[in-house]
Amino acid sequence: MKKFVIISATWFGTGFSPFASGTVGTVGAIPFFLLLSGMPLWLYLLTTVAFTLFACWSAGFGEELWGEHDSGKIVIDEVAGYLVTMTAVPVTWQGVLAGFIMFRIFDILKPQPARWFDRSLKNGYGVVLDDIVAGIYACAATHLLLRLL
Repeated sequence: MKKFVIISATWFGTGFSPFASGTVGTVGAIPFFLLLSGMPLWLYLLTTVAFTLFACWSAGFGEELWGEHDSGKIVIDEVAGYLVTMTAVPVTWQGVLAGFIMFRIFDILKPQPARWFDRSLKNGYGVVLDDIVAGIYACAATHLLLRLL
């Protein structure tokens, strides 16, 4: 079980990056998004919700494992946030790149209520839900940006 959590929470080791592990973890989310992108929207959303619940469990277990809240090694939250960001975004290099940039901006800025989740919930849900909120903002910004371009 410990190995499974390490692999999932670090998203196949991307969380062990010596620099910008959240950004590296988000890059690691792109192939997963591409794999899911052919699904009908309802199934994509259902899969994203299920993955988010799994991410909460994995992040919580990872916190216990490493003994620190929101460890930089835990990047499965970035994967969940990126999947939310990419909801109904066209599968083009422009869409993938715009979603990546928008998600990183909102994940770093943590506008409310993302900041509240990040600071108030000290468990796997807190680790993941701030990224979900950032993903919602990033999804809206990505759709707006792609329509303006």
